[in-house]
Amino acid sequence: MGKNENELTSAKRAYKSAQQVGNRKEEARWANVIADIYKERGEYCQALDWLRKDYKISSQFLSEKDCLPTCQSIGEMYLRLQEFDNALYYQKEHLQLAKDVDDLVEQQRANTQLGRTYHEMFSKFEDHSALHKAKKYFKSAMSLAQALKENPPHSKSSFLKEYIDAYNNVGMLEMDLDNLEDAEKILTQGLKICDEEEVSENDAGRSRLHHNLGFVYTQLRMWNEAANHIRKDILICKSIGHCQGEAKGYVNLGELCIKKLDFEQTMKSYKKALELAKSLEDEYALVRQVEENIKVVEQFVKVKKEITVEEQKNKKLRRSLASAKGTAGERKCLKQLMNSIDLIIEKATTISDWNTHRKFAKMKKKIASELCDKEKLADSYLVVGESYQKLRNFQKSGKWYAKSLKLYQVIGNLEGQAIAKINVGDVLDSKGDWVAAYKAFEEGYRIACQANKVSLQILALENMHYSQMMRFDNAEEVRTLKNQIENLQNLNSELEPDNMAKDSCSETESEGNDRLSEERQADSGSSHGSEPLMGKPVSSIEHIDNDEDFTSLSHSGKLQKLDTDVGKRVRRLSRTAEASPVNISDLPESPSATVGRKRSRLVISDDEEDAQNPLEDVATSNELRSRADRIGIARDLQELVADGCKHDTSSCSLLNHEESSCSRKSNLPDGTSHGSITRLSGNKCGIKMKVEDVSVCIEADSSVLAGELDIETLKVQGACSYYLQLSSEKRSSGLLPIIDNLKVGEQILGANSMMETILIEIQSGGSIEASVNGWVQKRLIKKYVDCCQKLSEPPNLKLLMKLYNLEISEDEVVVSDCELQDMSVVPLLDALSEHKTISMLNLSHNMLGNATMERLKQALTFSGQKYGDLVLDLHCNLFGPTTLFQICECPVLFSRLEVLNISGNRLTDACGTYLSTILRDCKGLYSLNIERCSITSRTIQKIANALESDSVLSQLCVGYNNPITVSSLANLLGKLAKLERFSELSLDGLKLNKQALDSVCNFAKSSCLSSLVLGSTNIGSDGALKLTESLFHETQELAKLNLSYCGLKPQYFEILKTIPAVLNIVELNLAGNPITSEGAIALASVLANQECSLKLLLLNKCRLGLTGVTQIIKSLAENESLEELNLAGNVEQEANQCPKNDLSVQKNPEPLDSENKLQNPTNEHLGEDSNQLEVADSYETDSRIDVSETHLADTCNSQGQRNNLQPDNQCVKELLAAVNSSKHLQLLDLSFNGFSSQVADTFYSAWCSCTRASLPRRHFTGQLLHLSTQDKICCGVKPCCQKS
Repeated sequence: MGKNENELTSAKRAYKSAQQVGNRKEEARWANVIADIYKERGEYCQALDWLRKDYKISSQFLSEKDCLPTCQSIGEMYLRLQEFDNALYYQKEHLQLAKDVDDLVEQQRANTQLGRTYHEMFSKFEDHSALHKAKKYFKSAMSLAQALKENPPHSKSSFLKEYIDAYNNVGMLEMDLDNLEDAEKILTQGLKICDEEEVSENDAGRSRLHHNLGFVYTQLRMWNEAANHIRKDILICKSIGHCQGEAKGYVNLGELCIKKLDFEQTMKSYKKALELAKSLEDEYALVRQVEENIKVVEQFVKVKKEITVEEQKNKKLRRSLASAKGTAGERKCLKQLMNSIDLIIEKATTISDWNTHRKFAKMKKKIASELCDKEKLADSYLVVGESYQKLRNFQKSGKWYAKSLKLYQVIGNLEGQAIAKINVGDVLDSKGDWVAAYKAFEEGYRIACQANKVSLQILALENMHYSQMMRFDNAEEVRTLKNQIENLQNLNSELEPDNMAKDSCSETESEGNDRLSEERQADSGSSHGSEPLMGKPVSSIEHIDNDEDFTSLSHSGKLQKLDTDVGKRVRRLSRTAEASPVNISDLPESPSATVGRKRSRLVISDDEEDAQNPLEDVATSNELRSRADRIGIARDLQELVADGCKHDTSSCSLLNHEESSCSRKSNLPDGTSHGSITRLSGNKCGIKMKVEDVSVCIEADSSVLAGELDIETLKVQGACSYYLQLSSEKRSSGLLPIIDNLKVGEQILGANSMMETILIEIQSGGSIEASVNGWVQKRLIKKYVDCCQKLSEPPNLKLLMKLYNLEISEDEVVVSDCELQDMSVVPLLDALSEHKTISMLNLSHNMLGNATMERLKQALTFSGQKYGDLVLDLHCNLFGPTTLFQICECPVLFSRLEVLNISGNRLTDACGTYLSTILRDCKGLYSLNIERCSITSRTIQKIANALESDSVLSQLCVGYNNPITVSSLANLLGKLAKLERFSELSLDGLKLNKQALDSVCNFAKSSCLSSLVLGSTNIGSDGALKLTESLFHETQELAKLNLSYCGLKPQYFEILKTIPAVLNIVELNLAGNPITSEGAIALASVLANQECSLKLLLLNKCRLGLTGVTQIIKSLAENESLEELNLAGNVEQEANQCPKNDLSVQKNPEPLDSENKLQNPTNEHLGEDSNQLEVADSYETDSRIDVSETHLADTCNSQGQRNNLQPDNQCVKELLAAVNSSKHLQLLDLSFNGFSSQVADTFYSAWCSCTRASLPRRHFTGQLLHLSTQDKICCGVKPCCQKS
């Protein structure tokens, strides 16, 4: 039997009796009483059902005055269920009815309820307009309560309770405005009134005052006073049987304990609160919030342990620094110590350990001073200021912020000045000096405008908006500021896609992207799921709430919140005072999230060197996050924990190998075993392989089980895994097995083996047996594994497999795409230092930063190899301009460096001087690739100035950089023309206007080029003809030409076929041009010429149609030179390509993916400024390269629907015959042309029917159709690596 069951039964009996006799007034009253009983039991949904009955009866049959208690009760119940729209409707109706009947008592209650609802909305959604409205209604309620207390309408009530509750509500508002001292005075005054009026010690109004005072003293860090008031709140609630209030009291106690970092006591308090909350029937929101708090505290416990561990590491680093004083390694130790300090500061911020935060903030200041880094020093002043602000020492906090501002002014950092000024305003606001605070925000806005930092402008304006709305109540200024903020936010949202799509750099070094404030999507609360019961219309409800001038920015962009306190992650439950209900007892308080400071502070990033270094970037980003928006509870905590326990994902233990980043799910559940296949974590499967007498477990993508079986990769992985399982003594020789073949039972796995054919053998208990056909000594692998053990770093299996490569010598180190970071690459660099001989080092497609280059410089220096050519490939990493500084500081490279590929790294114009030094001092440098490096004409001009007539430079790639002026490009080409050996130029991605094209043509006339890359330059057919005339002169020996995506029309190819020099080209890329079948005929005539020298031809996405594709392949019957041909994406279901009676095409109801459509850049027009070059949008260009420039594209992972061209199609038959006759072709790409699987099979049969250079192979997946030979790789090579 539930609580108050007898009382409930009696009430229902009385309700039925009243219903039977037709006494509407009694029927409504008993419905209200029943609802009250259900509410007391925590069954809110049942209570709401009975209140609806009460409302329906009262609105239809009773007077307006009788509707007052009903509207109040139903409004309160919707508030309890956090259905705010419904709650506001009935509460506003309650207020209007009270005004209509001139009832001051009900007006006071209605104002109190409306204030409560808007306060709850503010607490939940951080909507500051709601807070403004709550303030208005609470003040109105307090005025009415005071008037009623002084002149009560009747002697039965003194209205003392309402008066005390009004003090509680107004005090709570001051808390939310962070006016803690004012809140303390108001709440204390409420308790004083209780004492003067001799209110009972166990009164509910006292409990609310004690609850909120406990919170105020917690925020003021007055622990004893806070604990005293919180315990009194809990005792009162317990004595009066207020279960919900008692639960909230324990939540309040938990927050006090977490502020004191007493996590054990915090967990006890929250568990007690959870037990009480669960005893209430429908308190789902309260239960959910307490459970969330418990989860957060569990994570805080882990973070606290991590801080302890990191502090120990920090002590070791300090000892290392003491021993490194005065040596070359001192600066490195200082940087490592700075990283450690930043990590501790971040973790301390998360758990609000402000004493630890202050200790290490001051240590950060000391280290920054020793590094002589003024920007880091200014940043450290900000961190110290934050420590003191959180410890509520505003005087010292303001002093440190002022020091930061002064130092930023000295170094001319406008962004830092704006941030510091906003922080100063924040401190002044906390001290109550609102006018000075507003002036500081205005100054911060002015500086942000000067710095052209939109995000900081928004931040300053939001603080100004908050001040005008909450401090000064200035409607006109609020409207003006709101419009300014919305305009900036719209501007920012328009600019953001562009910033994402292309490098943001200028003529000078870029300062990085503006950091936009993060928005938190607030949970709208649980919905009751029923439509509001709309009663009779209340004509003037709408005009009650006419504060449109104070509309919140929450929908267009929330005000910035400085949410570093634990109370902002651990949700606090408010204790608002309720209006005195009629027929319903006091309403317990609704749970809500707390809201703390209204603004956030940012700290600008460290210098560019640090920004490019992943190790140092952790500190920088942590430092930023420690002062930036910390509203999202789970988000912040997950980020911190991820940062705190981050490991290199590319690492593997000696027995636990690398995970791949892309794989498909297997049907095997985790942990299950089927013979020799074991389902591992994630998308991995373990395949047992026996090498010699040792069994090893090979981790493979689940896609292997779906049929994709790479035998060679399995062999290499098995060899490396075998080596890792050997003892240290056996590994000392550095011998690894050469696996000849793999067998399952008696079956030898071949290149075309499918996994399905061997699953039965493996699952029945067998394993893959490796046949060893000799041993190979890999000294570098041995050194690498030894260094990993020495540094306690798990070996990276991907890297081991790259080092195992039997086709290259150990002097050529190719470890691209191994997910290496600055820490995980250290063992390799140490091994290279011992290895001594290196002729090529390829570290591309990793996540390496400047720290790696510093270590590499040391490795090259210590190796002692002072001569011999060196190829250095560093493209697509996280290197910054300081990387080139390390090259300039390495004398060994001056004599050795011949090839430098640093493309795809954000070098900016800060690298200009370093590049000039490299070009002057590295006498043997003949190849330089700086594509996609965010450089501008400033750096191009420095490169031109550095080129001397005796330079041996022969290859230069400068594409995809922006902006580059015509004059700087002309200067560069003029210098290159004077170099005797220069022969290869790439201007990919630069949209050349007429003047720029003229410079290129003049350069082509005066030079002897072997390679010219002008993809995506939009030169058009006319420009191409002009270029052709310049290129194909008597002395020209052009072997490679790239005119992809240049808007070339069929007429151009009619002229091109008449130029004899075209026959000498070896590689020709014409992808993405609208050649059509007309142009295909002209190209076919070139290919049919016996003197044609082409080995590679790219014609993907050229609108050739099935007829054009057939013409091209037919022309290869007698062609003995062409080896690779890409005809992907040329057939688009064209019925006009063949006679209608011969074509049976079943149209696919689904259109091709957008990536399969021809991207024609000819529609992009040059700007009117004839002196300015443009760069193609980087994302657009990348999408082209993925298909067009990679005839061996890595689009092999794409899937799509075929257009179902069938084998009986006449044009398909002609194409089959053409494929059969092209016997010298070694790679043919017919992907994305709508061929059915049956057609693909017939193509493969035709491919196999003639004798080719080596064994034929195929790759069919989705719309992919690759026909190749064993010696040709059809896919998997990245476009930039193919070019290099």
